[in-house]
Amino acid sequence: MIVDLISLEKSVLDFDYSFLPESIDLEGEEAKLKNTVKVQGKLTKGIVQITVSGEIFAEIEIECTRCLQPIEQKLHVPFRTEFITAENYTAAKEAELQANDLDAAVFEGDKIDLTELVREQILLNLPEQIFCKEDCRGLCDQCSANRNLIDCNCNNKEIDPRWAALKNLK
Repeated sequence: MIVDLISLEKSVLDFDYSFLPESIDLEGEEAKLKNTVKVQGKLTKGIVQITVSGEIFAEIEIECTRCLQPIEQKLHVPFRTEFITAENYTAAKEAELQANDLDAAVFEGDKIDLTELVREQILLNLPEQIFCKEDCRGLCDQCSANRNLIDCNCNNKEIDPRWAALKNLK
């Protein structure tokens, strides 16, 4: 969804938009969008900046950190981003970043692409670790079998060669 700032009649634009999973490119990421992504929010046009705030609702499929089984999870992402024109953004190399600068983005031209904003917010809010269940046993480090499904009976008594010399100290 591209917002044309020149044809924007009011200083506030309420939006409620749905994106198809194919339109938001999560290629190369461990997550995959399952259904339509719903975005609702408000765009406020100021003199120097454009403020976009709202909420993203999505359903993703992501792999368990331990056993790599796919897990479906719902995402609810509240967001607020300020777009500042390039001429009004500081170009000083020595400028100190403030906390509110982390939610600012520089844009050029007279259009803002909300699709890229939605993609960015989804990626920033993906969980770092997620487990299919709290006591997930993961994969066997020798045969790579899913230890939640089968007991592979691999020999786990093998000693790491770096520690083998300590065995002789008894």
